[in-house]
Amino acid sequence: MKTVLFVCYLATWAFIPHLLLLKKRPTATLAWLWAILFIPFLGALAYLFFGTDRLKRRRLKRRELFSARATRRQIPAGTTDDATTGLVQALPRRDRQFLQLLSRINQLPVSSADHLRVLSDAGEFYPALEQRILAAVHHIHLEFYIWQADETGARFLQLLVAAARRGVCVRLLLDGVGSHGFAEHLLADFTAAGGRFSWFQSLDPKRLRFFMNLRNHRKLQIIDGTIAFAGGMNIGREHEGHDAALGRWRDVQLEATGPVAGELQEVFADDWFFATGEKIADPRYYPAQSGSPRHPVHIVLGGPDRRNEPISKSVVSLLNEASDRVWIATGYFVPDGIVLTALELAASRGVDVRLLISEKNDHPWLVTVGRSYYGELLAAGVRIFEYSAGIHHAKIALADDHWAMVGSANLDYRSMRLNFELNLLFHSPVHNAELARILEHDFSLCQEIDPAVFARRPFRQKFAEAALRPLSPLL
Repeated sequence: MKTVLFVCYLATWAFIPHLLLLKKRPTATLAWLWAILFIPFLGALAYLFFGTDRLKRRRLKRRELFSARATRRQIPAGTTDDATTGLVQALPRRDRQFLQLLSRINQLPVSSADHLRVLSDAGEFYPALEQRILAAVHHIHLEFYIWQADETGARFLQLLVAAARRGVCVRLLLDGVGSHGFAEHLLADFTAAGGRFSWFQSLDPKRLRFFMNLRNHRKLQIIDGTIAFAGGMNIGREHEGHDAALGRWRDVQLEATGPVAGELQEVFADDWFFATGEKIADPRYYPAQSGSPRHPVHIVLGGPDRRNEPISKSVVSLLNEASDRVWIATGYFVPDGIVLTALELAASRGVDVRLLISEKNDHPWLVTVGRSYYGELLAAGVRIFEYSAGIHHAKIALADDHWAMVGSANLDYRSMRLNFELNLLFHSPVHNAELARILEHDFSLCQEIDPAVFARRPFRQKFAEAALRPLSPLL
């Protein structure tokens, strides 16, 4: 029996060539190699389900079969495309170069918004989304990571049922992992009314998908192709502060109109096609944008199909661009080496670098791992604030007094490389100042980490941080 088990254990080493051929970062490769070799069977099983974090572009987006961008009608010269170009050209040279850099990193053109509105919690976002759903005429496209099977989820589902009954085309796309508690039987009235639903399934043996670790973490809502919401908000009672154990929930969503709404429609269309095979190509889903662009906006897409890690590089570019301040809020903090170095370099050259990290979350071990990076950051001059007044789920980055980025991506390995993520970066002193006021308020509710006190933390805490840190690439 022992011989059989040993032979089976050796057979699990067959994953090692596959691991090496993926060409992960050395730290991730070593972590998975350690798991396969020294955690018999369980390490190999974990790698099978969680370690294969790259999908081939032809399998994932299959752009040779369908791409929303390629099938959209051409916008006539002299309309919003030209207006966006003029808006960008009016920026200072350094800002134009920064946008050009991001466009190359993300392989997407710079867009713009006629109107931007910051929605700082569910008390602002939910009524705004409800209002837009009630006013929808042609279509409603909703994409969430989490949709809870509670009274909040039921309320929004009834809004969608009513919209479908009045003839609006409603599509709802949820992630199969994030919304695992949501049962399809709850959608009986929705589908009966003509609503269309799909899971964004990475694990689907019938379609030869075995990537349970790859999740659609995007939160994107499009109404009639002219109004878009994007950010970090999900649907659930906890967002409204109704869960006493979690307390107040801070999150941020952006509402945008203008050309960027059409660009975000393309993102939804590609995700919907991956999930269902249905092409959203009718021109009615991509109406002409009739406003006057006021804010340059750039879409930052992350996902396992994008080999150049655009989320990480965009964050690093933002840190390198700043000359005065960089304030970042993140729900989870497990930085890769590139982001860590960029944070240290920015602080070392005198930039006011602040990190707001949520102390309370659904993965407490990530707080321990994150703290293992505090020492080197504090030594470089980074100020670190831990938020424990509730859940701080917002993903915000501010650079100087005009750049801001809001979205779904945390500063952790999962957001940088595994999840499908969506951030919006925009140039707007007004909205930068509004987000700065939100962060200043939240800093006041935090415990700032004192370098001297942190250095004297108990040995058991230091040991836990040191023991878990090598696992960072796996989390």
